[in-house]
Amino acid sequence: MPPDLEFDAIVLGAGPAGTTVAALLAEKGHRVALIEREPLPRYRIGESLIPHCWYALERLGLVQRVDSAGFVVRKFSVQFVSTDGRRSMPFYFNRHTDHDCSRTWQVSRAEFDALLLENALEKGARLYPFTAAKELVAQGSQVVGVRAVREDGAVLELRAPVTVDATGRDALAQTRNGWRVKDPSLNKIALWTYYEGSVRDEGIDEGATTIAYLPQRGWFWHIPMAHDRVSVGIVAEADYLYRDVRDRERIFLREVERQPWIRERLAPGKRVAELRTTGDFSYRSKHCATSGLVLVGDAFAFLDPVFSSGVYFALQSGVMAADAVHAAVEAGDASAARFLDYGRRFCRQIEPMRRLVYAFYDSAFHFGTFLRNHPEFHRDMTDCLTGNLDRDFGPFFAAIARYASVPEPLSHGLPTGSGRRELERGSAEAS
Repeated sequence: MPPDLEFDAIVLGAGPAGTTVAALLAEKGHRVALIEREPLPRYRIGESLIPHCWYALERLGLVQRVDSAGFVVRKFSVQFVSTDGRRSMPFYFNRHTDHDCSRTWQVSRAEFDALLLENALEKGARLYPFTAAKELVAQGSQVVGVRAVREDGAVLELRAPVTVDATGRDALAQTRNGWRVKDPSLNKIALWTYYEGSVRDEGIDEGATTIAYLPQRGWFWHIPMAHDRVSVGIVAEADYLYRDVRDRERIFLREVERQPWIRERLAPGKRVAELRTTGDFSYRSKHCATSGLVLVGDAFAFLDPVFSSGVYFALQSGVMAADAVHAAVEAGDASAARFLDYGRRFCRQIEPMRRLVYAFYDSAFHFGTFLRNHPEFHRDMTDCLTGNLDRDFGPFFAAIARYASVPEPLSHGLPTGSGRRELERGSAEAS
């Protein structure tokens, strides 16, 4: 194997999860290959960051660069709007903490992701652009690298003790191994676009994310962005959206008319982008790792976007995986068991957000009613919405369960060779 194709770690995908892993490993002096097939910068949805993204960005040394970037709008809260157009009191993040993380951002993902990539390259990661990972290379049960194809058709075989799958929703390892497990109760579709010149709030509320309800638990997002642009989208069951017509333009306009707050906001504006759509929102891999392989971000799990958790989980899993990979490389042991704590922590952080998403879609549950009856759980609710997830939420969800269906934690998501007992043991240790 030529020495220039041998690395300490190979990272597949240059999105937020992959570039976080690559940057932190390169910072520790490891030889890191970063493989990306698409032209960069590239468009991505997921513009709304939640407050605890701050900690990963601080670890990357990027807080000040993001805060001063021209593609961001500062975000201090999230607010909800009822089906008749009434707006709730916003959830202001600084009511429970005076930390810098109580102010977060709405971002242009193309520029945000480019900043993360630039940081990884500055720290020493080696980029293989226009290069598509085709298959994982294994020796027995151990992944030892990847076979990839460049834009010119040349085949590269890169080797490393650890490969990190950050291929997003394409999810290379899930697809190849049959590991994807869908969450049938959260099988929604989304339809979205962008407007300029629409009505925006002023002052501290200018950058608020708004979730505006539709009948049958569908909802709009409304995300103010830089340069007088807003991201506006619908998430709902396919049966609801396609109930009387299949044309996406007509569906979008019909639902705008059904939501008074959204209709009034968009009325003076102009749509400036095509309508996009995606579906099959929620899934989790059977395994987060096997020997020589770790899954991060959307390549491991994706959760319904109602609480804007996608970029947070990408960044946070990237940080946790980087620490686990560093320890494995230093120890000369990249066996599946080395990534057990990583899997436990990642699953433990996903579960509170997943439970809150279930409550959101339960027609019997209303945030305002719950908090009026249980003001003692205001902080727990805010912690979930802000991404402070590495803690015990048992009493909080026991109370929610009296109003809504709260799912049991999923029994999968740990490395190969691990079972539910290890997952339950990790949850018990955490609480």
